[in-house]
Amino acid sequence: MQYDPTFLIKLVNARMPYGKYKGRFVTDLPVFYLEWFSRKGFPGGDLGQYLSTMYEIKTNGLEQILKPIVQSSRKS
Repeated sequence: MQYDPTFLIKLVNARMPYGKYKGRFVTDLPVFYLEWFSRKGFPGGDLGQYLSTMYEIKTNGLEQILKPIVQSSRKS
């Protein structure tokens, strides 16, 4: 797999397409929801990558790294 330099930009603009948090930015999902996915299995494709990355970011207290990206690139 090759590194995508735009991955974090896509991540901060991604929205949850289904479920209880449909329409919410993936970056705004609660940790317990990401933990549930971690236990049950992340979906395939881009969404699964975004969710698993947010799980790692949030459980390791790294949310600050996304703030500049959100401020410069988020589409409302």
